[in-house]
Amino acid sequence: MDREETSRMQDHRKLGRELELFGSDPLIGAGLPYWLPDGAVVRHALEEYLREVERHAGYQHVYSPVLGKRELYEISGHWSHYREHMFPPMNLGDEQVVLRPSLCPHHALIYRSQARSYRELPLRIAELGGMYRSELSGVLGGLTRVRSIQLNDAHIFCTIDQVAAEASAALALIRAAYRDLGIQPVGYRLSLPAQQGEYVGEPAMWRRAAELLTGVLDDAGVDYRAEAGEAAFYGPKIDVQIADHAGRESTLSTIQVDFHQPAQFDLHYVGSDGAQHRPVMVHRSIIGSMERAMAQLIEIHGGAFPAWLAPTQLAVLPVSDAEVPAAQDCVRQGIAAGLRARLVAPSQGSLGARIRADRRVPYQAVIGEREVAGRQVALRLRNGHRPAALPVTEAVAGIRANVVARSVDLWAATDRE
Repeated sequence: MDREETSRMQDHRKLGRELELFGSDPLIGAGLPYWLPDGAVVRHALEEYLREVERHAGYQHVYSPVLGKRELYEISGHWSHYREHMFPPMNLGDEQVVLRPSLCPHHALIYRSQARSYRELPLRIAELGGMYRSELSGVLGGLTRVRSIQLNDAHIFCTIDQVAAEASAALALIRAAYRDLGIQPVGYRLSLPAQQGEYVGEPAMWRRAAELLTGVLDDAGVDYRAEAGEAAFYGPKIDVQIADHAGRESTLSTIQVDFHQPAQFDLHYVGSDGAQHRPVMVHRSIIGSMERAMAQLIEIHGGAFPAWLAPTQLAVLPVSDAEVPAAQDCVRQGIAAGLRARLVAPSQGSLGARIRADRRVPYQAVIGEREVAGRQVALRLRNGHRPAALPVTEAVAGIRANVVARSVDLWAATDRE
């Protein structure tokens, strides 16, 4: 994304209010946004997309609680190295529990819940899970920096020989998702430890992890920069960087190699030799948090989301009240086909005003007297294209085909156009 493209982007906070996608309230608190119906629709479609992509890639989905005992984070290292970003513990009798700042300790315990064999590896565990970070009020902003986070997270438990292939596959998933979503990264970063800092583990462990990730980036043929001081406390990582409407850079997706937590939680698998071996933990997030991903999508698309993500995919506009019954039937057919379709009645304004008001909807079906007579619709596509009048069933089927395919084009070329 170049500077000119960035300058054309609009602030997601302004668009979010204008399009009624999300909001906030002082009584809920700063950094704790809520989702309005249209925003929830987009987010749900995005979540289902991610789960489908992960299932096809061999991930198994789990749920884990957003709370954990303080001891859990003492073992993982979060308490000693990340405490300033965590909410204070809550006392429950003689125990202290904490809102989790990360999902990885929970997934480590899920791995440890039963004996594992080398035949099960790589074991890919994914979750769209909540976590909480005690961000200072001065850094909070819209959806890009929040205190309540829904993270598209996964952890791959594998042998050392499998790490490079798994990290490479994760990078391929990230790049494919960006293509589907229309996201243009501004750069790739190999995030390494600073010369001085609070990091866990031995230098040899860090060197080995950095070598593996360097190889992944080199094999992918992407330009990247190495930057000291950006690593997680437990290991180096690949960060995929994006830019917002003001050109501010942030991390959306990550891949991390972690030798530390498997040792901390005493994770094992039984190898082909019958002996116990330590797995490696690869942390991976395709699009990071739902909040930051949504902010990026709102800004780059200006609220005109790809058809498969759009809150309303088909708006049906009868020219006058006489065409309302036919329009209602078109809406019913659209909904039955799995589309998000709605009626935009004449009571909501003139035809021109209604068309302008729904200019971000990918498909508009106009029904006038002639269309009723022919049981057809006149389609208007968001990109300005107008296919020839089509039977309702054919129009609905064409829209559904594009939505299901998550096509970047709004309409397949036909000789009827």
